[in-house]
Amino acid sequence: MKHILLLCAVLSIVACTKESTISSPIVTSALDADNTQYQAGDVIPAMAYVEHGEVYNAESVIPPQCYTKTDGENNPCYACHQTYKDQKHRPNTMNDGDLQGEYQFSDLGTTNHWKNLFVDRTQLIAGISDGAIKQWISQDNYAEFVRKFANDPKWAGEVTPIENLATPEKAFTKQGLAKDGSAWVAFNYKPFPSTFWPTNGSTDDAMIRLPKAFREINGEFSKDVYFTNLALVEMVMKEASSITVVPVSEKIVDTDLDGNGVLSDSVQTLLARTHYVGDAKSIALTPLLYPENTEFLHTVRYIGVDDNGEIYNAERMKEVRYMKKHSYKSKAELASEYYLEAKEKSFENLPQIYLLGDKGVNSNMGWTLNAYIENEKGQLRHQNSQELAFCAGCHKTIGSNLDQTFSFPRKVEGAQGWGYINLANQQDVPNIGEEQGEFLTYFERVGGGDEFRQNKEMLERWFDEKGKVDATKVAKAQSVYELITPSPRRALDLNKAYLTIVKEQSYIFGRDATITEASNVLQYIDEKVAPLDKAFRYKWDLRLNWQHQNRADLTRVELP
Repeated sequence: MKHILLLCAVLSIVACTKESTISSPIVTSALDADNTQYQAGDVIPAMAYVEHGEVYNAESVIPPQCYTKTDGENNPCYACHQTYKDQKHRPNTMNDGDLQGEYQFSDLGTTNHWKNLFVDRTQLIAGISDGAIKQWISQDNYAEFVRKFANDPKWAGEVTPIENLATPEKAFTKQGLAKDGSAWVAFNYKPFPSTFWPTNGSTDDAMIRLPKAFREINGEFSKDVYFTNLALVEMVMKEASSITVVPVSEKIVDTDLDGNGVLSDSVQTLLARTHYVGDAKSIALTPLLYPENTEFLHTVRYIGVDDNGEIYNAERMKEVRYMKKHSYKSKAELASEYYLEAKEKSFENLPQIYLLGDKGVNSNMGWTLNAYIENEKGQLRHQNSQELAFCAGCHKTIGSNLDQTFSFPRKVEGAQGWGYINLANQQDVPNIGEEQGEFLTYFERVGGGDEFRQNKEMLERWFDEKGKVDATKVAKAQSVYELITPSPRRALDLNKAYLTIVKEQSYIFGRDATITEASNVLQYIDEKVAPLDKAFRYKWDLRLNWQHQNRADLTRVELP
């Protein structure tokens, strides 16, 4: 394993970035020579840092959202930073809820290095026609990506083919099982607030794949065994005592799943049990931990706009992200790792990122993370070390995640949640322990429809002229789709804004496709000023109460 401690850039580079931290990173010409020298005040292109082996931002694990101006009361921080000392079975013991009330940045981290946030892209996108961007986002760059890496004899990383993934209706059955036999299963989940809301720049999806033993019985593939074990994993992550499952045969699984003492041809309810089934029957379920070798595939896409102005997941992918639980760590082992992370943070040390070459990043929590992103021509390429370091910011040590993941614990519950993501058939249900819709609550706590409170369309839709959430209007929304998808005009402009970042290859300066310069973001952090007053700090569980039905739901169900 190659261990790399991200260090500050060489002094000559640091010196010239001090004056260009928030200046536009746009460049109009390529690098001249291999040994190009930059002078103080120069605008250095992002890829120059990579090509010259210099680290631009050793604190890239601090995401742009952490620099949001809160004015003491607007709190987007709670979705990531939480403490759960009262939950004895929870393996995540980061317990960083105090970060809602204080900054614990290194000296380097107090400067906001995400300078793409401070670029006004309105003129940059003016020359991109609607027709051109529609053509761009409708192209499949995934199939070529798979072929390229699968046929590269020097490639040592994973290859994750799913036939027709660009067009999900061709790739998956209604229950989410990939049609190509790859055993990937798509699931319908509620997008995490609010980075993955389409209105804020991207669409996305997620797939899970369990190890071979969890898919077979007596060495043969069995859909009944597979979906039973998938349901058991869901129960583990949601700490549920029972759950609905797509119809499975207890006779094939050779197990009484619903506890009635009889093996039936078809059951739809699964009770909690101690072990998985099929060829994985010797493996015990562990609270809030996935089995070893569980895999996740996550594609981040452009915002599709069809001829009727409806929003969908575009064919073209911005990123392909992959996670594999390469080793199982017990709750005690994880506690030790979290303690070390907390200790490092308390000393305000720079983060340590463990790079594995083609295989990506080792989270040191048992997971391998890897990711691919568009090159300037739109082809998916392996992310370089500085770009990959960004992944560790969320999928390593923040208090709210569960076994380093977000999407699966937010899956639509039970049998109804198996299938490709569909915002139109989701309601704004509350989080566990709360009564009000999650997104309505987010609007109220953040004071906007995004972390930066600059999504004007969301402010106009769901807030009054005084900046207060119109709770009645939000509650009447027919679906999550209605709440968090943009207008066709905004969608196309966001796509264009991101395309300018692609052409620049300036991802280490930030991947947020903001159209105008961010106004509610700090350029420098004053650690003496608490980010939030005590009255505006919140407890929160990312999991959802899917059994909750609001008045609008009940009315809709009763309609013929």
